[in-house]
Amino acid sequence: MKTLPQSNEWVVSRRAFLRAGAAAVWGSLLSPARAAPKKAPLVRFGLVTDVHYADAPARGSRCYRDSLAKLRECVREINSRGADFLIELGDFKDQDEPPQEERMLRYLEAAEKVFSEFHGPRRHVPGNHDFDSLSPGQFFACVRDRGAKPDCLYYAFDCRGVRCLVLDCNYTADGRHYDHGRFDWRDANLPDEELAWLESELRAGAGPAIVFTHQLLDGEGPVFVNNAAKVRAILERSGRVRAVFQGHHHPGRYSFLGGIHYYTLRAVVEGCGAENNAYALAEAFEDGAIQVTGYRKAVTMRLPPRAAPGTWLEGEVPASKLGNK
Repeated sequence: MKTLPQSNEWVVSRRAFLRAGAAAVWGSLLSPARAAPKKAPLVRFGLVTDVHYADAPARGSRCYRDSLAKLRECVREINSRGADFLIELGDFKDQDEPPQEERMLRYLEAAEKVFSEFHGPRRHVPGNHDFDSLSPGQFFACVRDRGAKPDCLYYAFDCRGVRCLVLDCNYTADGRHYDHGRFDWRDANLPDEELAWLESELRAGAGPAIVFTHQLLDGEGPVFVNNAAKVRAILERSGRVRAVFQGHHHPGRYSFLGGIHYYTLRAVVEGCGAENNAYALAEAFEDGAIQVTGYRKAVTMRLPPRAAPGTWLEGEVPASKLGNK
């Protein structure tokens, strides 16, 4: 069984990259990449996104009931790789039609129970669907070991010398946080207070930093943060940010802007059965490179240092190589 089918829609060639002026390029062909770095990484962490768990029938390509089993496979595999932490990039749960608050809490608790099987620290990035029937307080009370300060869903933590910054983009343009479905998923913003916090965090040190967000920062349109340009300017000025890991856009994507890699992980909820799972292991190295190993439908990439675009790696991770099956 193939776990990492190659997809031309994400492939980026250097010539096409240069023609596009450091913008994301889609559908180009790429020659095989160089081998991944051999030295031990500074930090190794697992990535999963858009679990959207609900005990609800499939709608379109979204198979809500399959998400717990997919998440369990992710947790077991990332456990077997000795990751320093596991982070989910938002939309941990979904809802019924019509929604019922009590059931939404049960869905969140069920997903968190599986997530808690990871042996190390677990981190959460808030997504818009986490507040489709719940308040920020209800979500905050259920998720655990997130490393956040008591009153905030955006936060920072250190891991082996790498500063990790978790953003909360679930604010409307007028500065109100999403709450009990009071939001438009196309209206995602970072408020001024969070922008000031982000700039302060990045000014406070000089070491490498990695950013995690649900909604996307590397463009304009419905799936992107409305004030993404302001956020990118802060990240670029710091000179510290190696990569931004994102969810929300279920097919996934990659771009390279301002010397920063933007890797959007494919969604767990898309497609029924284990063969349609998607999660990844990321390893950050001292020279600035980041190796992303994708499992199942997630894409494997090498994100090189020194302001160079990412390259796809040849090969797949077969199901027989998955640990703790």
